[in-house]
Amino acid sequence: MRFTKDHEWIAQSGDVATVGITNYAAEQLGDVVFVELPEVGRTLKPGDSLAVVESVKAASDVYSPISGEVVEINEQLSGNPEGVNQSPEDLAWFAKVRLSNPSELDGLMDRAAYEDYLAGL
Repeated sequence: MRFTKDHEWIAQSGDVATVGITNYAAEQLGDVVFVELPEVGRTLKPGDSLAVVESVKAASDVYSPISGEVVEINEQLSGNPEGVNQSPEDLAWFAKVRLSNPSELDGLMDRAAYEDYLAGL
C-alpha cells in the first residue's frame, strides 16, 4: 500500500490499483453521509478529482494519485457511505484504476514514511 500527502491510499494488484482514503482522513472528516464516485471508463491523471466525500463537517475531494482508466467503482458506498468511517483502508475503497504509468507509484510514500508524515502534522 502507498500513500499521498493528501491522505489517499493506493494498493496495486497487477496493472490495476485500488484507491481510497486513509484512516486519518476518515477521522478528520467525521461522519460521512454521502460519497460521489467517478464513472467507469473515466480517464484520470494525477491530481484529478476522483471522488467527493461529504460529511457532517464538510465536503472534500479525493484526488487520484495515479493516471489510468477507472475500471470499477465501489457501489456499496452509494447506499452505505458510513462504510468510509468503518473501514477506510479496506472495504471502503472508491475506485479501481487500470494503471497507465505504474512508475507513478514510486513517488508515493510507503506506510512507514506516511506514519512519519502524520507525526509531523
